[in-house]
Amino acid sequence: MLYYLFEYLQETNFPGASLFSYVSFRAMTAAFIALIVSIWFGKHFINRMHKKKVFENQNRNVPGEKIADGKLIPVPYTLDEKDEFIKNLSEKERKLHITQLIATKTKDQNGNVNNIPYDLYNTEKKDVPTFGGLIILVATIVSCLLIGKLHNIYTLLLLATTIILGALGFADDYIKTFKGKKDGIKPITKIVVQLIVGIIVAATLRIHPAVVINETVNVKIEDNKEVVVKSPDIKSTRTTMPFVKDWNINYANLFKWAGEKWMYTLGWGLLILITLFAVLAVSNGSNLNDGMDGMAAGNTAVMAVTLGIIAYISSNAVMAGHLNQIFVPNSEEVVVFLSGFVGALLGYLWYNAYPAQIFMGDTGSLTIGGIIAVSAIIIHKELMLILLCGVFLFEILADFDSKIFIKTGKKHRIWKYAPLHDHFRKPYRYFKERWGNATVSFKGNGRLQHEVKITTRFWIVSIILAAITLLLTLKIR
Repeated sequence: MLYYLFEYLQETNFPGASLFSYVSFRAMTAAFIALIVSIWFGKHFINRMHKKKVFENQNRNVPGEKIADGKLIPVPYTLDEKDEFIKNLSEKERKLHITQLIATKTKDQNGNVNNIPYDLYNTEKKDVPTFGGLIILVATIVSCLLIGKLHNIYTLLLLATTIILGALGFADDYIKTFKGKKDGIKPITKIVVQLIVGIIVAATLRIHPAVVINETVNVKIEDNKEVVVKSPDIKSTRTTMPFVKDWNINYANLFKWAGEKWMYTLGWGLLILITLFAVLAVSNGSNLNDGMDGMAAGNTAVMAVTLGIIAYISSNAVMAGHLNQIFVPNSEEVVVFLSGFVGALLGYLWYNAYPAQIFMGDTGSLTIGGIIAVSAIIIHKELMLILLCGVFLFEILADFDSKIFIKTGKKHRIWKYAPLHDHFRKPYRYFKERWGNATVSFKGNGRLQHEVKITTRFWIVSIILAAITLLLTLKIR
């Protein structure tokens, strides 16, 4: 809305109105507005949820482990019990690692075995509101409506993705919280809605006349001025091939054997399937990754910043030409949207950082993954998602590993637990107590880690993957 106001003011030569013609200025403004909105709205939203006593149910009694009668057994371990245990520790004992603490506190002076929480470093969340994804959604949408070009097809696609997946996640959280159904919406229903989003995105990119690319852009110096020479605007199934210099793969060329009549049809068909898979995989990957304070929001913010940088280059003909990128006209609105999205994520992290004051729930976790996937598809970088969203990918692999383990008779699995972040905060000993003679490829070193350390290390991995993605996408080409 403000964009159109400043566009009018610029026509009247109003001082400073031309600032809104710069993508960088609008992107920074969108991020700032989203940050302020998310912090302000988040504060009032959390207070409101506390008054209404709308809390996350499934984490009130997280199964923990105790040593009872000399044997490790899984039991519900309440927050009050853990607080009581910690309060009775000496100053010296509090400095010990959990494994050392267990060795020193296994028996009391009378030789009786104490109950020691194996999940001592993993605090159960009690009376923490859910539906926190609404903070991200509201802040992102408000910043986009204020700063973005609302007639831009890419803005509309990202808004549609946010609203549809946000509504799906909200319905799932509502059923879990107010209807008492732990599983929420049936998985098949979630998948169908996610596929519908993918179909809408793919069909729009195929049909809408404004969706075009320039595969080659050359910049020449004539009369001491840069002159941009672009290839014609075309609809294309081309995308950037990672790891390879000077190679943009065209999906249609994979079907040359079908003849010229069918190769482009089959190429678009393949692009649609890849779009569906990307939306489904990244959305569910972010959902699985949302299991610790700050985890999903922090990882997604790193991915969004990376895609924003690539989108900025892809939307600028000169920079795209210099860096050998596909030029996507009008994709600067992806930059503006992602900037607002990052601001919203940081504002949400203000309250979700350990110890969390609110959880995003499926309202946020399903949506943020969908936004990442659709943004990459718009700028023809969908194949880079395999690397950029590596954290989400391994969460999915760990989940598959768990399902295969159950279906194949509980004999062998790769990681101790799923999702993957749980692998690092639960002991191998508990795995043996639960699964008996089953084996596991990665046992870990037996040292339990606090969820803050696990989350921070996941962030570091995401930053490394983002740096490699930028290197392979820009520098190596």
